[in-house]
Amino acid sequence: MKRVLFAAVLAAFLGACGGDSAKTPATKTVGKAEQTPLPVSKKAIVFFGNSLTAAYQLSPEQGFPALIQKKIDALNLAYTCINAGLSGETTADGANRIDWVLRQPMDVFVLELGGNDALRGLPIAESKKNLQTILDKVKAARPNCKIVVAGMLAPPNLGKAYANAFRTMYPLLAKKNGALLIPFLLDGVGGIPDLNLEDGIHPNVEGHKIVAETVWNVLKDAL
Repeated sequence: MKRVLFAAVLAAFLGACGGDSAKTPATKTVGKAEQTPLPVSKKAIVFFGNSLTAAYQLSPEQGFPALIQKKIDALNLAYTCINAGLSGETTADGANRIDWVLRQPMDVFVLELGGNDALRGLPIAESKKNLQTILDKVKAARPNCKIVVAGMLAPPNLGKAYANAFRTMYPLLAKKNGALLIPFLLDGVGGIPDLNLEDGIHPNVEGHKIVAETVWNVLKDAL
């Protein structure tokens, strides 16, 4: 029963992420970083993704990138988290936007994209190509930047073969690019009503706390 519930909610989640009629601007943190150089003692962690990273319907301070910043500050680590999330973004959109984001100095790059591609049933080969393009551009512009790849799952209505290929796309990309891997960003959150907004799709405040822990458990090894 739990698997059925999770599959249904996951499919709904992907539908909402891909169906945004208007994209939410990247958080103000990106704009500030574009105008004001980071202190010399600070390194930048750039979170590049869709509505999950952008903390859909929440304030930026409630999203997992900001919660990770609190962890970093508590540990007195010299890193600043930059939220470059944009709701509704596909991998193709990300491949087009990454050049602009690369104007921002970065020492760690967290890639969270692909869910909207799965919703549309886009060819996995194209999604993989777009994600690799993003990673290639990051490595070319910031050769010393460490990379973290956040995995996502495809809705079950696309078939077992598509779902399996989509799921394995992320570890393959991580291995090829020497990146750290978060197997599933919504682990422990997807399909649990109390951890999502009223739409049953996007993580709520408590859900983002769990996502932050999931990300931190991998990200900390890059710092």
